[in-house]
Amino acid sequence: MRSQIKLGRIFGIEIGLHYTWFFIALLIIFSLFQQFHAANQQWGDGAILVLSIATGVLFFGSLLLHELSHSLFAKSRGLPVREITLFALGGVSQIEKSPANATTEFWMAFVGPLSSACMGLICLGLRITAGPSSGPAYVMLSWLGYINLALAGFNMIPGYPLDGGRILRAAIWWKTGDAERSTRMAASVGQAVGGVFIALGIVQFFGGAGFGGLWIAFIGWFVLQAASESYGEVGLTQTLKDVTVADVMTRECQTVDGNLNLRLFVDETLLRTGNRCFVVLDNGGLAGIVTPHEVKKIDRARWPYTTLFDIMRPLEEIRTVTPETPLKAALEIMGRQDLNQLPVVSNHHMDGVLTRAGVLNYLHTRTELQA
Repeated sequence: MRSQIKLGRIFGIEIGLHYTWFFIALLIIFSLFQQFHAANQQWGDGAILVLSIATGVLFFGSLLLHELSHSLFAKSRGLPVREITLFALGGVSQIEKSPANATTEFWMAFVGPLSSACMGLICLGLRITAGPSSGPAYVMLSWLGYINLALAGFNMIPGYPLDGGRILRAAIWWKTGDAERSTRMAASVGQAVGGVFIALGIVQFFGGAGFGGLWIAFIGWFVLQAASESYGEVGLTQTLKDVTVADVMTRECQTVDGNLNLRLFVDETLLRTGNRCFVVLDNGGLAGIVTPHEVKKIDRARWPYTTLFDIMRPLEEIRTVTPETPLKAALEIMGRQDLNQLPVVSNHHMDGVLTRAGVLNYLHTRTELQA
């Protein structure tokens, strides 16, 4: 899940917001306002609104600390972390490599609920210094304390890919020594947990719980989908086990002269061939690549005055792979960097291009043959 709004970096980790975060933020602030207003009308609407916003901000801060605990532990074990994204159901740490062993998987998962539990206990402990139990500070700390403890408990549910499901995976991995088998088993439990949540939410909705029941069902749907994707990923890993980039790449790379202007390039080459990746040559040598993505950035009125040299991505700035690179590793690079094409280079010579469409066609054909 990619973030649409970048907030900055903490410990070198990019922090961002997914657009669904705004929905849940408004919902939580509205819910807090109603809850605080019902019990403390004497505070006044303005003070209750400020308290609701402050409590909501601190709650999302605690979610961020929860995810930071995962990410910082991963970085301490040499696992690269691309970013942390806050979204409707909390947050997600985008860790680019899987743990090397069950012990690392266990602690990387466990530090999240542990940090939430610690934050909850700290908030409840600070109530002692917050004044009377009817005061705003006491009420805010109480809510934050109990919600963080509830968050820790929820994340310990053994539904992969929740933290509890990852702990279950680590335990099975430690017992069997088989990472793929442990992922399948934990994902199966996650699918079951998601199904239970969906059924419980529907029952509660028709029992009068209203939006609360739908919310539980939505969480169950999210867990079910994530667990199903994780299960499918294991099968994909098995399918691609011995496949290299050379097996899937497109070897016919059309070359174009870098002095060509965009209008002629689009009219005479891009639209007529339907290709989406072109090798730009400079005096017969490889200079870079051009795709429709670069063309779309240039205003159409400037096309006659803009050459391919002006918009191409220079080869030295492009992530490349060799024909011997495992296809799974190449797909991970394309996913991390959001690439649709990946040049395949060996000995300073471009052998071909790996494309998402080519990979999908390969998988479709292989699935048909296996069926």
